[in-house]
This record gives sequence, structure tokens and C-alpha cells, in this order.
Amino acid sequence: MDGVSVAKIAKKMELKNFTEEIDLKDKRILLSDVNRPALQLSGYFEYFDPSRVEIIGMVEYAYLQKKTEEERQKIYDEFLSYDIPCIIFCREFEPDAMFLETARKNGVPVLGTEQATSEFMAEIINILTEELAPCVTIHGVLVDVYGEGLLIMGESGIGKSEAALELVKRGHRLVTDDVVEIRKINDSTLIGTSPDITRYFIELRGIGIIDVKTLFGVECVKEKQNIDLVIKLEDWKKENDYDRLGLEEEYTEILGNQVVCHSLPIRPGRNLAVICEAAAVNHRQKKMGYNAAQELYRRVQANLTKSSEEE
Repeated sequence: MDGVSVAKIAKKMELKNFTEEIDLKDKRILLSDVNRPALQLSGYFEYFDPSRVEIIGMVEYAYLQKKTEEERQKIYDEFLSYDIPCIIFCREFEPDAMFLETARKNGVPVLGTEQATSEFMAEIINILTEELAPCVTIHGVLVDVYGEGLLIMGESGIGKSEAALELVKRGHRLVTDDVVEIRKINDSTLIGTSPDITRYFIELRGIGIIDVKTLFGVECVKEKQNIDLVIKLEDWKKENDYDRLGLEEEYTEILGNQVVCHSLPIRPGRNLAVICEAAAVNHRQKKMGYNAAQELYRRVQANLTKSSEEE
């Protein structure tokens, strides 16, 4: 089903429900944008988008209080005739009985919060942006390594979960094993989370399922993480030409976003956890403006220039 239910947002943001007769699960929010209906309450409905969540703040509430009962009824009848997903009163304001009666008649949920209007709007837009973001599910492991979101991919049985377990034992944090839900927040941000049913579990062939949160503590797990780097594990093939310098970045595409990607050949004796740590730190260093491969290239070029001058 498209969108996110009003019930989920109300639970997540701990909103008070003034219209308990209306089933919030049936009401869907399709847009992350919200609206403060000051113009609509004054009678201007041109370009009004009723699919947005409506926020009643101090300005709107004070305006309504100055209207007569007949004027308020006319405003309510017109405003609440639209198919609005929900209306939220901020600053502990409460709708009057006439507003609630009209809302119930039209099937429009009315909720409330103690938060200040601007603060609440910023929070709900952030939550809706994440909930409504394009989402894809992939097979892999996501770990927070030194603050960098490391997505480890590869064929089943190649060692992704073992690498994640070793990283956890070295003090890093597991986000999800086996199934990664990735949401595109914007053109530069991808956030990975775990399905509720498998959260904080790791499957180890030959041992079974282990609970990382229980075995290693809450400091070793994380609910969500930006995806900064992808490592693809693959079987070592002698005939393949693997990058040994890293002068040019390679990328993989996820939901239209380009993410730096390293192909890591696997053979006996290689310590995957140490390599993953090094990759994460090196990537972080590049973001801070230092590239070791380019520095080596610069030194080689300088040495060649110096040698030619001496000749």
C-alpha cells in the first residue's frame, strides 16, 4: 500500500488522538510536505493541496478564536470537506467541540502535540521524508565502522556475516545482517535499516542464529546508518586484474545514487575485518581531502622529474 499510515506517525511521534472513532490505520499520508492552513481558514482555497498534513499553530488557533460561532462553522464546513489525511494541533491547543464534530462527520482525524509548531514541523517532515523515501531491499550486511556506513555484499556463503561478526568484536556496530532495507532520502543520502523481524540477528553457517545485542551489548548495534561505502566480496581469480593503486574511484548505483565501491578478492589467510576497517578509514580520509594513492603518484612524478634534472 502506498504512503504511510497516520497511525504509524501518531505512534512514532506520541500524538494525542481527539477523534478515536476514526481508524487511523485507514488514513494514508502520501507526501512529506506539510501545510499551515492560514489562507484556507480565511477562505482562500486556490492551489490548496488537501493531501498534505495540516498543522494548526498559534496564528491559526488565535485567528479562529476571534471568529463568531457562525463564522467558525462556515470555515470548518469548507475546510474539513476536503480529504485531508490528518490535522494536528500544536502547543497543547485543543480543537473546540464544533471542529471535532465536523471532523468526525467528514472522517478527518484530529491529533495534538505539546511541541512548538516550528519544532514539530521540522520533526514530522524529517520522519515523513524517511518513511516515504524510495526503498529497495538487497542481500548484504551493513556495519558502522568508525562512523562510516559499510555495506558488504557478495554471494551467499562467501563470508559477509563472519566479517560483520569480527567487526562487532573489534568494537564496531552492526546495523543489519542478510537483508538490508535501503531508502533514498535525497540525491546524496542513502539510509540502511534492518527488517524488524531480523534486527540485530546474525546467521552463521554451522552455528545458526546469534543475537548480537544480547551477546555483545547494546553498544554493538545500531538501528540505522547512512551508506557511505560498498565492499563487494568475490572469489579470488588469478586471471582477474584487481586495482592495486586506487587512483580512480569505482562506483555502484543504488536507487540512482552513486556509491563508492571496492571489489575485494577473497582467498585463505586474508583478514576481512582488518581490510574493511582500513577501507572505511581510507574512505573517511579521502572525504577529508587526503588521497594516499594520489600522494604516492605525486611523489613518483616528483622523483622522476628530479632524476631527469640531475642527468
